[in-house]
Amino acid sequence: MTAEPTPTAADLRAAFDAPEPLTVGLEEELMLLDPETLDLLPRAADVIGPAADPRFKLEMPAAQLELSLPPARSVPEAIAALAAARRDVAAAAEPVGRLAAAGAHPFAAAIGQLSAGERYALTEEEYGDVARRQLVCALQVHVAVGGADRSLAVYNGMRQWLPLLAALAANAPFHEGRDTGMASIRPKIGEQLPRQGIPPAIASWETFADALAWGAASGAVPEPRRWWWELRPHPAFGTLELRVPDAQATVEDAAAVAAFAHALVGWLAARHDAGEPLETADTWRLEENRWSAARRGMDAALADLTTGERTPARECLATVVAELGPVAEQLGCPAELATVERLGARNGAVRQREVAAAGGGARAVTAWLADAYVPTGDYAMATPGT
Repeated sequence: MTAEPTPTAADLRAAFDAPEPLTVGLEEELMLLDPETLDLLPRAADVIGPAADPRFKLEMPAAQLELSLPPARSVPEAIAALAAARRDVAAAAEPVGRLAAAGAHPFAAAIGQLSAGERYALTEEEYGDVARRQLVCALQVHVAVGGADRSLAVYNGMRQWLPLLAALAANAPFHEGRDTGMASIRPKIGEQLPRQGIPPAIASWETFADALAWGAASGAVPEPRRWWWELRPHPAFGTLELRVPDAQATVEDAAAVAAFAHALVGWLAARHDAGEPLETADTWRLEENRWSAARRGMDAALADLTTGERTPARECLATVVAELGPVAEQLGCPAELATVERLGARNGAVRQREVAAAGGGARAVTAWLADAYVPTGDYAMATPGT
């Protein structure tokens, strides 16, 4: 396998200067299910091959696919593309199995089969069962900030908001057939691999280039795509990639998560443009809030990064959503932002538990996820109440 060249600081600056500012792109990881048992079905390659659709890609688990969508100028445009892709991939998968999106499968075995291919074989050789345990799915939101210095400032400023975004998007309370007590078990599965969780602050593009060069020389990060943190600068796209959200059960949930992420980035960019320094907090303090978000989701209390005073996550969410309103108007997603607090009241983790409590346990939850995957109509957020 040919190694990717390690980018220099000049390469990184050029990459992040290039994209149109504040475009947004989505990547959705999803599960392929046996149509009868609803267990994970390690036949994603049988869906990808006949489809020959550039939007559909294989992922490391053999029962997982990814929808990779081109950049859009607004969240409504991106979500309309996601809705269309969900319908199309479901049609391609119909001869093989059903599809569902969540942070983790509710009852499948913890260790699964990996996809064929040299890249995945190298990962399996390096990490063994840890790699085979990565049966987890994310909704990855890419935002092109526009401008290298602006992008780096927003990257550093965005780190403190990752726990709140994770709490909003928590959608994985069940694992191996039982309620884990977590709003999302996905972060705990993911962190068995290195370079997970809250990313390090990056002082300069020279610092980042040096980190990637050291990673390549040591073999720890042989290619930039293995810089696996929950937020990363993506050198190939010139975007900030938010990897913290769980995959969302419905396109409406994905719209709320994407709008919140997009507006947060736009808000931080505007603050940077105004000359306001963006806070860069100690990683361990952010990790404490990350744990609270994974454990309790929107029922968490998040600690102020200076005083330590705890505030309910829903109160934090309401405060920042109010701040984001004008930015969302400019970015074309006010209706989607207006649904964020509604998702915060009953996010995926809450609704999965409601389905399980109504009878049928983790299997009923999986059936609900499968039923919810394909949108019933064209995505259109006409008003905040729709």
